[in-house]
Amino acid sequence: MASATQTQEIEIGSPVSTTQNNTIGPDISTNSSTRKPPPTTVNNEQTTNSVPTANQTTNTINNKTTITCTMLSLCLSVLLSALDLTIITTAIPSIVGTFNSATGYTWIGGAYTLAYAAVTPIWGTVADIWGRKPVILIAMAVFLGGSLLCALAPSMDVLLAGRVFQGLGGSGMGIMVNIIISDLFSLRDRGLYLAITSLVWAVGSAVGPVLGGVFATKLSWRWCFWINLPIGAISFTVLLLYLHVPNPRTPLTTGLKAIDWTGILLIVGSALMILLALDLGDVVYPWSSATIICLIIFGILCMGLFGVNEYKLARNPVIPFWLFSSPTKAAPYIVFACNNYVFIGLAYYLPLYAQSVLGASALASGLYLLPLIVSCALAAAAAGVYMQQTGRYIPVMYIAQILLMIGTGLLIDLRFETSLTRLIIFQTLAGIGVGMNIEAPILAAQAATTVRDTAAVTATMGFVRSLATAIAVVVGGVVFQNEMTSANGALTDRLDGDGALAKEFNGDLAASNVERIGALEESEQIIVRETYFQALRMVWVMYVAFAGLASVITLFVRAHDLRRE
Repeated sequence: MASATQTQEIEIGSPVSTTQNNTIGPDISTNSSTRKPPPTTVNNEQTTNSVPTANQTTNTINNKTTITCTMLSLCLSVLLSALDLTIITTAIPSIVGTFNSATGYTWIGGAYTLAYAAVTPIWGTVADIWGRKPVILIAMAVFLGGSLLCALAPSMDVLLAGRVFQGLGGSGMGIMVNIIISDLFSLRDRGLYLAITSLVWAVGSAVGPVLGGVFATKLSWRWCFWINLPIGAISFTVLLLYLHVPNPRTPLTTGLKAIDWTGILLIVGSALMILLALDLGDVVYPWSSATIICLIIFGILCMGLFGVNEYKLARNPVIPFWLFSSPTKAAPYIVFACNNYVFIGLAYYLPLYAQSVLGASALASGLYLLPLIVSCALAAAAAGVYMQQTGRYIPVMYIAQILLMIGTGLLIDLRFETSLTRLIIFQTLAGIGVGMNIEAPILAAQAATTVRDTAAVTATMGFVRSLATAIAVVVGGVVFQNEMTSANGALTDRLDGDGALAKEFNGDLAASNVERIGALEESEQIIVRETYFQALRMVWVMYVAFAGLASVITLFVRAHDLRRE
């Protein structure tokens, strides 16, 4: 590395140490043309004039009041981020009716999720440069500003703009919570606190649709956004007063120069194009349309260019490729992606199963999902306690994958006349499997790298989760629609040749016409429900395959010591 008199460097990702002049981590240099993973040791010699960053070796806090207040505010942040992913799902019809906008049905949810996923990888870099506390407060301010804009929106365009701001801020809150917990607690202890926030996330996601339905029917859909303001204000104030983490005094211009702007533009562009294609495919445009094909092709192309930029060109990459430098380091990310893929898929299609096969109402179908959500939340908490006490995460991951495979696999073996009891048991097994593995892969990834990479690991995991959840719903929908299309001829024959009736349950119409089943004759209902049952069975098969893939990849995860320091 050049001396301070030869070159000016900015060190991103270096732990702040009590020993002056310690510098490690990736850097920006004017005379270096090669990039290497950061060294794993710190020496006390002054080798460069560096800008300190926010990453800490560990900022363990022992004061119970501080821990309680900090965790309360972080949990409130997670709750807001989770609520806004699902609270509007049951309120969308009321919102669309208010503004008389048919296109809004697609974009009210899409605007949030697209903005959320697209900027997820960026927050780790920004937090390393300017510090955790200012970044999470800015993210909360953006989110609350978007919520206020949505609550007061006079038109659909303004509402969608507010949803974009909510997505940007919500993404930052979700990522920063995990980064801050990783900074404040040792590897041994952080599993417990991450499990607590995961439990809050699961509860918020589950309560969201019910709360949105209550607001839409009893008060106004605008309360889906008003509710964020008092909760967010409390969280913001408590974080401002009680969150104490060292923050670097990086000048604005210096920090801006340190950001990998090329990488950001490529990853945001790639994510937006791919997610737009998934969001619009078979809803606004056919999958075979030029629009969808171009979005996918150029999205993949930008992703490839992003990889080249991060690996060859960027001095401070948005997603450092040394995080995946070996199969054992890459394995936790794949396991994490597969588990989120399966969980979101089950959470999305089990309510469809309840409505189409069991004849449940839209509201009741959400209650049918409680075994999955509750077991997931409790298992996450139990796994966090176990990892805190033992420092071992490999047994947790092995047991989790076995239970997930069994629980998801048993769904394939459901019978059309299956009792509710069996469905609850199968969901519970799958939920325990998912819950036990919510935080273990994150700890495995963090333990496999150095402290300076904590923010990058956490942001990358968040981005992986965003992509996996978006793809899970789309692929499940493609499988379901293809099965319903293939079965439409047989359905027509079983309905005594009534092709018009059978067409109502063909392909992409099947999911939207579920309520139509209840208006049929009893004999026709049974025939149609059996068709849905068989189509959803193939969806379960697909999710079992991903659970199996995660089980195989888990074998590559290496055990590391979860230090208490």
